Amino acid sequence: MESLQKEIVLVEKVCEIYRKISKLDNLKPSKDVDSLFTVLVRTCIPPSSINISTLPANIQEIRSNLIRLCGEAEGHLEAHFSTILGSFPNPLHHLKEFPYYSSYLKLSRLEFDILTEHYSAFGEAPKRLAFVGSGPLPLTSIVLASYHLKDTIFHNCDIDSSANSMASHLVSTDSDLSQRMVFHIANIMDVMLRPDELKEYDVIFLAALLGMDIDEKVKVIDHLAKYMAPGALLMLRSAHGARVFLYPVVEAQQLQGFEVLSVFHPNDDVINSVVISRKIADPCNNDHGDNHHHHHELGIESVMPLSCKYCEFQAFNNPLGQIKMIDY
Repeated sequence: MESLQKEIVLVEKVCEIYRKISKLDNLKPSKDVDSLFTVLVRTCIPPSSINISTLPANIQEIRSNLIRLCGEAEGHLEAHFSTILGSFPNPLHHLKEFPYYSSYLKLSRLEFDILTEHYSAFGEAPKRLAFVGSGPLPLTSIVLASYHLKDTIFHNCDIDSSANSMASHLVSTDSDLSQRMVFHIANIMDVMLRPDELKEYDVIFLAALLGMDIDEKVKVIDHLAKYMAPGALLMLRSAHGARVFLYPVVEAQQLQGFEVLSVFHPNDDVINSVVISRKIADPCNNDHGDNHHHHHELGIESVMPLSCKYCEFQAFNNPLGQIKMIDY
C-alpha cells in the first residue's frame, strides 16, 4: 500500500512538472527551463518499482510527450554550448565551459573500459567506430578520440546538417581530430553513404536522442541488425524505474538480430540504463576471413552510464556498488 501511494505521488508530481514545461515559450536554456528539468530529473532519480505499462492511457500519453520534450531541451542545450565553444579560436581548449564536461570524461572512461575488455583478446582497439545521432556537441566522440581511442577513426552521423556543421567546426582546428573524425549528413535508415558501409564498423553507438519514440528506435535497431557486420557491437541507452519518464525503454526482445550481452540499471544520479549487444552472425554466411568481428564472449566488470545534462554526476565514488547489472 505504501509503495502504491509513493507511485501515485510520483506520477502526480511528474504530471505537474509536465504541465509547467508544456507552458514554456521554448525549451532553449534559460533559468525556467533549467530549473524545471532539474526538478524533473531529481523527481525521477530515486529507485522506483513503478510499472509504466500499467498506467492509464492519459499518463502514457503524458510520458510520451515528456520524453520528446526532454529530447528537444537536450538538443537545444547541446546547440547552445556548441555555439559558445565554437566562438573560441581553439574550441577544444575550452570544453570545460560545458557545465557537464567532467561527466563526459567519466562516462568515456567507462565506455573505453568496456571496449578494452571486448577487444583485449586481439590486443587492439576498434579501428572504425560510428556514433549515430552525434548532434552539435559530440563530446562522447571527442573525449574517446582524444584520450582513449587515439588511433580509431570516428564516423559521426546526424541527419541535421546544421548540427554536423557545428560539430565539425569544434574539431576543425585540431590537427589530429580533424583527420580522425568524419561527419556524415545522413539518415541512418538510408544506410549512410552506401549499402555496405555499416558493415565496416567495429562498434556503433546509438545516441539517446535518436528515436525518442520507442517505435522509431526499434526501426533503427532493426535496420542496424540488417546491415551491421556479424559480431559488431551495438551500444544504446534505455531507462528503468521512474526514469522511463525521461527516456524510452529498450527491452531485450526488441533487439532482434542481436545477442544481448549485458544491461546496466544505475540506481544513482546516472539517468540512463545501458544495453550492450552483439550482432548475431548470419548463419548463411559465416566465412568472414580474418575479420576480427569474431570475438570472444564479453566479460564486463565496469559500467557505462550516460550522464544527464541536467544533474550533477555523482555516480563514480563506488560505481559497482550502485549499479544493477544483468548478464545474459
